[in-house]
Amino acid sequence: NEGNEYFKEKDYGRAVAAYSEGLRRRCGDAELDAVLLTNRGAAHFHLGNYRSALNDAIQAKKLKPTHLKAIIRGALCHIELKNFSEAIAWCEEGLQIDSKEKKFVEMRAKADKLKLEGTFLGIQTDLSTRCQGRAVLGTDLFCERNIKLVLEPSDEEEEVSDGLAEISLDGFHSDSATGAKVHLDADGNLNWPVLFLYPEHEQTDFTVAFHENSRFIDHLMVMFAELPPWDLEKKYLPNNLELYFEDEEREEMYEVNPEHTLLQVLQHERYFVKAGTPTVLVFAKRSPFSKKYFSGKKVHRL
Repeated sequence: NEGNEYFKEKDYGRAVAAYSEGLRRRCGDAELDAVLLTNRGAAHFHLGNYRSALNDAIQAKKLKPTHLKAIIRGALCHIELKNFSEAIAWCEEGLQIDSKEKKFVEMRAKADKLKLEGTFLGIQTDLSTRCQGRAVLGTDLFCERNIKLVLEPSDEEEEVSDGLAEISLDGFHSDSATGAKVHLDADGNLNWPVLFLYPEHEQTDFTVAFHENSRFIDHLMVMFAELPPWDLEKKYLPNNLELYFEDEEREEMYEVNPEHTLLQVLQHERYFVKAGTPTVLVFAKRSPFSKKYFSGKKVHRL
């Protein structure tokens, strides 16, 4: 009930927290848990956390296979993540349960159209666009936190490093990215848009509201509660991931402790926030790709 009240007030962050607390009580009522998961997924969706929303929809559907709201939410998430074939499959599944539900027909048509169009964005174009639409907050908010911003990139700084140049933004909704801004919540804490890059698979995730005091591992546990469709080798498990950020000026890589909060990472002496969006790279531990990727680079490991 508390989560529903926050949801009505459009305070989606607190709604997520309330629904999560309800799930932690482990009431044993599959029907209620399915509702909690579906509602939390809806709140995540409004925050732009599409992978987290999708994982909640998947879990809700496991508990209650005929739960239409969960199936609708899952289909919407797949569309936002540009998993158009999966979105179509979810719509077909929903239509088998209720052939008269117009939302499934409309979403399937949209997914079909987008799949045919095959819209892909280059990462350099996206970064440039986000530079133009970044948020402007009082610099004292960042100074007191010892966060270093790159506010006006030079031509050289706008260039994408060789390691990222070939990563496309498939699975990444451009409208959310260009509109996402760092903002203060009611408690005076900063919430950041954060871009996760998966170089091995040329994939990305975009979290619109990453609370500065949230740990990376907590986000990874939600994001990878279910294996992503592109992880055919089933390597991308929350505890089998390594995070890094790149110091472009020195051309060096720094490993990130997943137990650290976003604020702790942003306060690193060599972390510079570009275009108002923190970025981290994600690799599977000890993978042949990561060994090759880091070959010849100076890497500061934990």
